[in-house]
Amino acid sequence: MDDFITLTYNGKELQLPVITGSEGEKAIDISRLRAETGFITLDPGYGNTGSCLSSITFMDGEKGILRYRGIPVEQLAEHASFKETAYLLINGRLPNRDELTQFSVMLNDNSLVHTDLKAFYQNFPRGSHPMGILSSMVNAMKSFYPDLGNQEEEMTLTMTRLLAKVRTMAAMSYKISRGHEIVLPRPDLTYCENFLNMMFDTPVKPYEIKREAVNALRTFWILHADHEQNCSTSAVRVVGSARVNLYAAISSGISALWGPLHGGANQAVIEMLSKIESGSESCAQVIARAKDKNDPFRLMGFGHRVYKTYDPRAQIMKRMCDELLESMNIKDPLLDIARELEELATKDSYFIDHNLYPNVDFYSGIVLRAIGIPTNMFTVMFAIGRLPGWIAQWKESTDDPNWKISRPRQIYTGNLEYDYIPIHAR
Repeated sequence: MDDFITLTYNGKELQLPVITGSEGEKAIDISRLRAETGFITLDPGYGNTGSCLSSITFMDGEKGILRYRGIPVEQLAEHASFKETAYLLINGRLPNRDELTQFSVMLNDNSLVHTDLKAFYQNFPRGSHPMGILSSMVNAMKSFYPDLGNQEEEMTLTMTRLLAKVRTMAAMSYKISRGHEIVLPRPDLTYCENFLNMMFDTPVKPYEIKREAVNALRTFWILHADHEQNCSTSAVRVVGSARVNLYAAISSGISALWGPLHGGANQAVIEMLSKIESGSESCAQVIARAKDKNDPFRLMGFGHRVYKTYDPRAQIMKRMCDELLESMNIKDPLLDIARELEELATKDSYFIDHNLYPNVDFYSGIVLRAIGIPTNMFTVMFAIGRLPGWIAQWKESTDDPNWKISRPRQIYTGNLEYDYIPIHAR
């Protein structure tokens, strides 16, 4: 098989190299296309465009495969801690016992937040969405930690500091929004335990850390830790390509994740299920609306830009949802509605023909509700989980010797040149 594709136009031939990935996926290298032909490619949404070479995450949407650094996400969700998964993504391999202990110590040592940040939180308008606050606060971290450094040791500290403090800042934003005293992180608790304790512990009612809730949160964060070149990850890489600091790049990812078509989908699913529970619409009516081409309604939590089969993360999340609610003896009517919707949709020829299956957002909101997370914090939870992936992607792009600043092209469709007309003559 030839290792190039020949493009022929007006009798002129151009040989474009074929790049083959480690899993056999192929790409046509068009980096010389414009220089040698004057042409560019047009690919709205970049669904057919590879923006980089990456060794972090592999996914196959047709087969429902997702692996971090080669390890199936199913194995990580069952056996690994979130800290192990974060280390794996950022460093390219699983840590040994000493490395994991050192990583844990660094996370604990850097989990406190500068007291001046509290004033920032308290001056946001009441009712501000936590994602907007988190994005702003992460960007502001550069002011508190200006010396990022370029040495490996300094960069490791910067990345670990961000992992530690984002968790604390997220819990702070919740506490302050409710007028509660801030709960400080404890060195004797795990990463997931610490977050739940900072969220829900009060002087009046100490928080009881339940194994089921901790395991559900661990699984949720692992399943969200990375997902190849999605919208927010691409935002981190694009902004990072200008060689901005890590905090600014991550802040851009948080902002991108905020959208209802991306990280905000889990909140949108709960809102949709709650509307059905209120009696304003039935499951059958919702399914009918989703199939109506003239109705802008979308069945949230179904379908995925990449997966053409059942999202492997959704299968794990559905099982986790069932186990969590049963073990904690929780009866959530939204789960029954979700099951009914899934049964109707997965038996409907429209959804089957269009490869519309539940994605990770469909059941994750119910899991978060069972843990006690308020709906407006759902996307923040997604952001904490995705943080190791963003950091890994940013690190990989900055280490790339073939780095180029991102600069997409366009096809102009506006007016042809015409002369300026003075205002008195218009």
